[in-house]
Amino acid sequence: MSLQSLSQVVGVVSDGEQPIAGATIFSPAENSGTLSKQDGQFQIEVSNNSQELVLSYVGFLPKKIVINSQNQDLGVIVLGADNSLEEVIISGNLKPVNRMESTIPVEVYSPAFLQQNPSPNLFEGIQFINGIRPQINCSVCNTGDIHINGLEGPYTFVLIDGMPIVSSLASVYGLNGIPTGMIEKVEIIKGPAGTLYGSQAVGGVINVITKLPEYSPRFFSDIYGTSWEEFNADLGFSSTIGQKINVLTGINGFIYDNPIDNNNDNFTDVTQQKRFSVFQKFSWQPNSTQAGSLALRYLYEDRWGGELNWTPDFRGGNEIYGESIYTNRFELIGKQLVSSSWEIQYSFTQHQQNSVYGNTAFKANEKIGFLQVIWRKESGKNNWLLGLSNRYNWYDDTTPATQNNLGTQPNRYWLPGAFLENEISLSENKKLLLGFRVDHHPDHSTISTPRIGYKINFNPQTLLRFNIGTGFRVVNIFTEDHAALTGARNLVIEEELAPEQSYNANINFYKKLYTSSGWIIGLETAAWHTYFSNQILPDYDSNPNEIRYTNLNGNAVSQGLSTNLEATYGQFRATLGATLLDVFTREDRIKTRPVFTEKWSATWAITLPLFSENTRIDYTGNLYGPMRLPRLSDSDPRAEYAPVWSIQNLKFSYKKDNNFTLFAGIKNLLNWTPAKNNPFLIARANDPFDRELSYDANGDILATPNNPNALSFDPTYIYAPNQGRRFFIGLNYNLSQ
Repeated sequence: MSLQSLSQVVGVVSDGEQPIAGATIFSPAENSGTLSKQDGQFQIEVSNNSQELVLSYVGFLPKKIVINSQNQDLGVIVLGADNSLEEVIISGNLKPVNRMESTIPVEVYSPAFLQQNPSPNLFEGIQFINGIRPQINCSVCNTGDIHINGLEGPYTFVLIDGMPIVSSLASVYGLNGIPTGMIEKVEIIKGPAGTLYGSQAVGGVINVITKLPEYSPRFFSDIYGTSWEEFNADLGFSSTIGQKINVLTGINGFIYDNPIDNNNDNFTDVTQQKRFSVFQKFSWQPNSTQAGSLALRYLYEDRWGGELNWTPDFRGGNEIYGESIYTNRFELIGKQLVSSSWEIQYSFTQHQQNSVYGNTAFKANEKIGFLQVIWRKESGKNNWLLGLSNRYNWYDDTTPATQNNLGTQPNRYWLPGAFLENEISLSENKKLLLGFRVDHHPDHSTISTPRIGYKINFNPQTLLRFNIGTGFRVVNIFTEDHAALTGARNLVIEEELAPEQSYNANINFYKKLYTSSGWIIGLETAAWHTYFSNQILPDYDSNPNEIRYTNLNGNAVSQGLSTNLEATYGQFRATLGATLLDVFTREDRIKTRPVFTEKWSATWAITLPLFSENTRIDYTGNLYGPMRLPRLSDSDPRAEYAPVWSIQNLKFSYKKDNNFTLFAGIKNLLNWTPAKNNPFLIARANDPFDRELSYDANGDILATPNNPNALSFDPTYIYAPNQGRRFFIGLNYNLSQ
């Protein structure tokens, strides 16, 4: 055993005018680092092996500083501004690395991006990210999920601080409960990431990273309201306990209690909501290798949608139709660095849902515990990552999923797993990533999910990545697909459903340009191909009275091409994106495009100053091509395909000093809703309990004078937000430390 002497290196990180708080100071030799304090100062212990430090911060170019083995003061280190997404990322390899150095392509979005269009939750906030589409699945209660590159919401794995918080039961309403005020940044991986995050991460990963208490303002508030009488408030403050524990407390409230029926079908256009959540995060760092954090959050939500004269007195009855959901949710997320090589991560969630859909009751309770131990080791050209995890799932509801002849039988199981990755530096500009994960599922035995990645840097501003991987997913219809519970269609499961499997390959090219005139331009292009076997998709077409679920007797494919362009010049910034999609299933030699899958899409977010540096305008928008929609039959008068449609927004901001910002603007500038150019959005809204239907001997609905198209009640025909133009005004205030 050899002992190495340690020395202290100190300094101050600055942007040239003000100190930078929260900058990362990383020692490659020790594989450890620290963060700068509120005044920009930092202190880090290094050994005789250390020859350099890497300093980085969101929005600035990383900087390498050569050091020696003696105690030294580096003085003030100025980071140069860079707005071309050179962020430090975590999601790709479970450790802080520069985005350009990661073998896995990871997109990073800051709070500034989310605030270009103020939104009360993450579900709405990410609708202007290229290749990402929030999908509303029900016209009545507005349940939704997030599609990545044309894949259904259950294929998207949503994490909070790297922990699997939003899954299963929470995937339906949990996304609506994540306020943007608590978010430090959002990292997105498009494509399978099962090696690190488990076999369910088939379509991609959205990792929501919350704010650090020690670098949050002493007090902050973000309050706004709209002309539809929506009101959202984010309030928070940071404090300390003693000298080593930092605390961040955040409170979010959202209320919308103004039933509006612009399409005159006697149903609410948008779900009424009352939501409250409280978030508290503790962090501590006794030294550079033993930092830790613990976050707690409680969420309560009461939402309903339905006929305008519905009240809670009619809840669960068959007189006036309404869908009412009460949600109680608790989350605990923590991590602890044991040394520079070992880290423990843990989480626990409990989600209780008490809901009725017309006269159909659905109550469910879910508990998930997660524990993971991670070991990192850099040895020569090898960068090893080892993880051991175990997940406990407890789930109970009022459906046949957890019922048998003996009564209620909650679904309980352990899901242990282990993964090993090695990122090999083949040369100065080439890296090879080899990863393998194995999980043991109680019903499906051993599940393996390998991945291989390769990255080549042609120069510091140009790189190419290639990744292949596999995925595995066990489907729970009642927690993932709200359509199985709402409306008049009967649920039909024809067989015991086998798990889905997927195989993916993607290639990613990134180029950054600096012009002599001061422009910084980033171009990123990706192409992918995903092949599915045993895929499970809802079948709306075979029978208008049913939703049928079976394993696909064939295969499914999701492939496409996407491009992002970012341009920055001074205070001007523009992000433009476009995606081409080819998604289909092939069964019995018949090729079919799934419903709710657009052929192409485009997004943009543009920021430019107005009149002075303190005033700016944000223009955000998206554009979607045609997608097939779930009609009840050929006689259904609603359009078979959605038209080209777009949601666009304007925001005007005035910033006084560095603390106070007043903003106002217009949401849905074009006043687009899916009810336009359609005779109706909800089928048979006048008869939601199907009392007036007539059937033939085979059980098929007959055409009658009061039902000439032979339809039943159906609220699933929705593909865009059913909320028209509205104005908003708000105030943001930050009081620094």
